[in-house]
Amino acid sequence: QVQLGESGGGLVQAGGSLRVSCAASGRTWNTYTMAWFRQAPGKERDFVEAINWSGTITNYADSVKGRFTISRDNAENTIYLQMNSLKPEDTAVYYCAAGPGHPELMVSSGNYPYWGQGTQVTVSS
Repeated sequence: QVQLGESGGGLVQAGGSLRVSCAASGRTWNTYTMAWFRQAPGKERDFVEAINWSGTITNYADSVKGRFTISRDNAENTIYLQMNSLKPEDTAVYYCAAGPGHPELMVSSGNYPYWGQGTQVTVSS
């Protein structure tokens, strides 16, 4: 079993930056691909970014490429999502997820068996 818990969400103005974190626990979490998804009200849960177990392979959604950066610190049991140049359309609940597989193939929520509870990110215009 893997347990995940997000933190660091909040309210930020358009053009600003925010970093959200995901604390992970469980014997095998550091062997999994980790990802961030987001879900806006009334919309589906969308893929944002994924990173492989060693942090050497990442995959980004086109909507965040060049603005968001995913990273992981296996020694600290933490995944990060650094978000820069935020836009109002980035407003959503951000979820951390874990699962086995290659980041470039794992872009669907169904690929991930483990999820956190989510953290709200609101970008004001």
